[in-house]
Amino acid sequence: MKKLKLLLVTIFLSTLSMADDYIVVSNKSMPELSLSQVKAIFLKKISFVDDLKVVPINLEARDELRLKFEKEVLKMSFLRLKSYWTSQHYLGHRPPVSMKSQGSVKAFIKNVNGSIGYINAVNFDESLKVIYRWSD
Repeated sequence: MKKLKLLLVTIFLSTLSMADDYIVVSNKSMPELSLSQVKAIFLKKISFVDDLKVVPINLEARDELRLKFEKEVLKMSFLRLKSYWTSQHYLGHRPPVSMKSQGSVKAFIKNVNGSIGYINAVNFDESLKVIYRWSD
């Protein structure tokens, strides 16, 4: 019985250590943002923070990290978000630009003031600013 308990504890702890960390990042020009502001930026409900024009950057539609971001930060499913952007299209609003990789998101953010995106925390470097962090 002790061996079974030890095995279960070991499995549980190894599962915890395998959790990934993710971050919403911007370049250093971005002021501090609340989670609700981040959500509003990605839903294009706000386009300026202070006097800074914001540029949200997504990963491609079915990217695993994007789906996690939509669930954790936007609190919306893929289908709900697709419906949201379909209705916004008729009002003349376009979704955020999508990029193919976290590397391209990171490069864009480094070079464009006001840009904001999300990456796996292992890809973070000191040229970026962490806005929000979450884990699996």
